[in-house]
Amino acid sequence: MPMPFRMRTAVIIVLAAVLNAAEPQLDPARLKLIPQRMQEFVDRGEISGIVTLVGRNHQIAALDAVGYADIENRKPMRTDTIVQIMSQTKTVTGVAAMILVDEGKLDLTRPVEEYLPEFKGIQVAEKKPDGSVSVHRPQHPPTVWELMCHASGLAFLPERGEFARINYTMDHTLAEAVRAYASEKLVAEPGTKHLYSNMGIATLGRIVEVLSKQKYEDFVQSRILGPLGMSDSFFFPPESKKSRIAMLYMPDANGKLTLAREKAQGGDAALYRAGARYPGPELAMFSTAADLYRFYQMLGNKGVYGAKRILSAQAVDAMAHDYTPDHRGYGLTVSVAEGLRPMLNLVNPGTFGHGGAFGTSGTIDPKNGLVTVFLPQMLGGPTKLALDLFTQLAGSSVR
Repeated sequence: MPMPFRMRTAVIIVLAAVLNAAEPQLDPARLKLIPQRMQEFVDRGEISGIVTLVGRNHQIAALDAVGYADIENRKPMRTDTIVQIMSQTKTVTGVAAMILVDEGKLDLTRPVEEYLPEFKGIQVAEKKPDGSVSVHRPQHPPTVWELMCHASGLAFLPERGEFARINYTMDHTLAEAVRAYASEKLVAEPGTKHLYSNMGIATLGRIVEVLSKQKYEDFVQSRILGPLGMSDSFFFPPESKKSRIAMLYMPDANGKLTLAREKAQGGDAALYRAGARYPGPELAMFSTAADLYRFYQMLGNKGVYGAKRILSAQAVDAMAHDYTPDHRGYGLTVSVAEGLRPMLNLVNPGTFGHGGAFGTSGTIDPKNGLVTVFLPQMLGGPTKLALDLFTQLAGSSVR
């Protein structure tokens, strides 16, 4: 006999209540402590300002801002302040590459030189224990996979020449920069060491350009930022957004916060990247906490945000594992909380995300559906201490 309608409704309500009770909840009291504790760093004059976000299962639970986006003009940091996210950009580039993998246009196991012929004939210059240098062909050419987990053998940046400071000057195209990188010698055999490399992720961005037949930043806009509704994320600041961009600060010799100006990677924030030509797939995206929440929520939901699929579940799973030869806790353009020496600490195993040079961080804990975003704009200072405190408070809010 069919169950009466009222009884069916009652059963559904009870089941929903049981399921909701079984899900980890966030403690509002712990979340309220986050801006209070972050304000302490501002009050001591150690950090200019911070935006923090904690979200869970498609909802933002806490979004706060403390301090200043512009100290000189007394402009407060707001929850919608736009910041340079620095190396969190690497994960955006990784997602762009994995979109091409999903479409069958990119094979991560293939040598880089198959997509960028300028890398043919690349050599390794390995330092021996006696101080001498051995220059030779690598045992195998670096693969796209090795670019993504920083095991290609490419150094961080060139040590000398006009491209050694491209992350500061931003004055060449991506194609020009990567052609120069291809002329550099590898500093280790591909696949043998984890060597964090801006050149490697820039090269990955160039592969995205070549295979998509679009500028890197245009592909990211059309396939990631646009579909996710990340309307405050970009590489070259439009005029309408400039007033919301936070300035970058650093402590001077006396510990007083001062504008970083020309010492800033990504270009002088006060100049809004005027005249820049380099999109910086490794470090140059601007964004907000709310936009980044959408991005990390998509990754935590196996490539889907709302009704839109950006990546396959298989692509997300492939990204979020430690592939480094020496177990450094780095997957395919993400840090992962696994391995012997995870790059992410104070988080649950399986959590993944990325940090950035100005103290920024974003993570997703798939087990608890917990997204965290941490956005200061500091070159130096106790941002790591503040991040650890934020991470502890956010994690301990799960009950």
